[in-house]
Amino acid sequence: MKTISSEKNLPKPSVVEVEKYLNYWKTLENYTAQEEALNKLFGQLMPKNELLSDVLLKASTLNDFYSTNIFSVYSVAKHIHSLKIDERLAKGDVTLVDDIQRVIINDKKKNFYSFATKYCSHHNPNEFPIYDSYVDRLLCSLNKEYQFSSFKRADLRNYQTFKSVLLDFQKHFGLEKFDLKQIDCYLWLQGKELFKKS
Repeated sequence: MKTISSEKNLPKPSVVEVEKYLNYWKTLENYTAQEEALNKLFGQLMPKNELLSDVLLKASTLNDFYSTNIFSVYSVAKHIHSLKIDERLAKGDVTLVDDIQRVIINDKKKNFYSFATKYCSHHNPNEFPIYDSYVDRLLCSLNKEYQFSSFKRADLRNYQTFKSVLLDFQKHFGLEKFDLKQIDCYLWLQGKELFKKS
């Protein structure tokens, strides 16, 4: 796949564009194998969060696969476990992300926003889209060019706003046939292609 050299070359989001990137995703064995493993772990083997050991294993695996740089996985897992999150996950309660992301480690407040979205998304992908820096940058670039929603970049760090912007994006470009997981995959792949760190 060619690297997009400039934000001005952004193709307009469309069903064809999304399908192109979703088909490309299927060719990326390392990512698809990791997703399959995470889906098995979160969906089949440990769908609940009642046992600290289950939460610890899921948080540790996510941290490793996504390189989320959580240096104290145990502290984060203990925090998630204490929140009793299963009912809120099932309901798609987006305020849960805010509760998971704020963790106190060694008396210091930490904010693991992207990790929190990933943890929730792997339990309920259609209600919890993943926030990622590539998705963030691409949404801002696309909005500058096509004006599909009203937001500032900092607003995307508010999870309710982030999800709302994704729904605006989905509707504006007529992408309702794709669920939020598929749209997230498209945005992440295109964002990674466009903003790849050298």
